[in-house]
Amino acid sequence: MTIRLDALDHLVLTVADIAVTTDFYARVLGMEPVTFGGGRTALAFGSQKINLHQAGAEFEPKARTPLPGSADLCFRTATPMEAVLAHLAAEGVAVEDGPVKRTGARAPLLSVYIRDPDGNLVELSNEISA
Repeated sequence: MTIRLDALDHLVLTVADIAVTTDFYARVLGMEPVTFGGGRTALAFGSQKINLHQAGAEFEPKARTPLPGSADLCFRTATPMEAVLAHLAAEGVAVEDGPVKRTGARAPLLSVYIRDPDGNLVELSNEISA
């Protein structure tokens, strides 16, 4: 028998400052901060969430070498790229690259790349016709 996965429920980011990270993802990307499990913090969006671990005080079990700034993340959005770029500019968030065409899991993408407060690479993408 082979295991068949059907969705990503959550992932964990190890961060230098939970409050700074929460503010960025809520303000810039519209994620909803949620508190769970005895005061832990997560960022909810769609049917997924990102659990946040404070660097040096991670919850067990954890990645073997958890480090702030070591992730590359890609988020799809239905918000038109022009509006994404305008919002990023209004928030003072520098675009590191893009818009550029990329290959997504389900369809071709038009993407821009930014950095979060820890230096994680964050790709914001629109699905495009092939």
